Amino acid sequence: MNHLPPAIFLMGPTASGKTALAIELAQRLPVELISVDSALIYRDMDIGTAKPTPAELAAAPHHLIDILDPTERYSAAQFRTDALRLMAEITARDKIPLLVGGTMLYFKALEEGLHDLPSADPALRAQIEADAAKLGWPGMHARLVDLDPPTAARLSPNDSQRVGRALEIVLATSKPMSAWLAEQTSEPLPYQLTKLALMPERPVLHERIAQRFDAMLNGGLIEEVAALRQRYALSLDLPAMRCVGYRQVWEYQDGLYDLDELRNRGVYATRQLAKRQVTWLRGMTDIQTVLASTSLTALAASLKQQRQH
Repeated sequence: MNHLPPAIFLMGPTASGKTALAIELAQRLPVELISVDSALIYRDMDIGTAKPTPAELAAAPHHLIDILDPTERYSAAQFRTDALRLMAEITARDKIPLLVGGTMLYFKALEEGLHDLPSADPALRAQIEADAAKLGWPGMHARLVDLDPPTAARLSPNDSQRVGRALEIVLATSKPMSAWLAEQTSEPLPYQLTKLALMPERPVLHERIAQRFDAMLNGGLIEEVAALRQRYALSLDLPAMRCVGYRQVWEYQDGLYDLDELRNRGVYATRQLAKRQVTWLRGMTDIQTVLASTSLTALAASLKQQRQH
């Protein structure tokens, strides 16, 4: 018999409906929600992150939302520490931790533990930064595609921090990050996991992404970014401003392109994010796919039964 306490992962690409499903499940199961989203951690970034509304948060409070200013940084290691603490507290209250979001790196770090990768090489990183100043980070990402295809497939071309780190590792050791990770022993999460994935069909997901980005623009995303730039000492190098939509609005505000191009770039970047998230999900094991037609009553009953066993 498995004596580990239960926990639920609810994962999926952006705009797949995770928040709505999590709130529905919270009405039917004794769960507490933990956000697994590297954008929702930031205060004052509400529209472009599709943050749950005050009404939704009142119905189903989420942990790890609005915990940092947009000028701050947050790592997978910090997330794992925070999530493990919260999961223990939730379990002690005889509730089930329900972790919901789309930051797959956080889910992986939580489930498997953190890997002991080679230490940083400041001189090599400085050279990588100099190359990036000439080629741009998409150009550096293209280099990573040649050197470490599995890692490149899950990283955004504009994710300077992670692309730079992956290049640093392969150039310093002649072994790609994906190979380092594959060789490391895991540190299993001490919970009986149920892993759910919302995976809409691609045309449906693409339509949702377009509709949601249009709603963000109509709902004040441009004004939100303007207010952030006025309130905080921000730059495009900060993780907060690498969130999909924010970089595109920033560049629009700087006159690099017009509103139509902003819309097209925002939708495209969101679709690329969703593609990377789906790639992560397809590489994970023991996942139950949840469809739009899945009965919530049946799903809740199934989860209750798993808890009893």
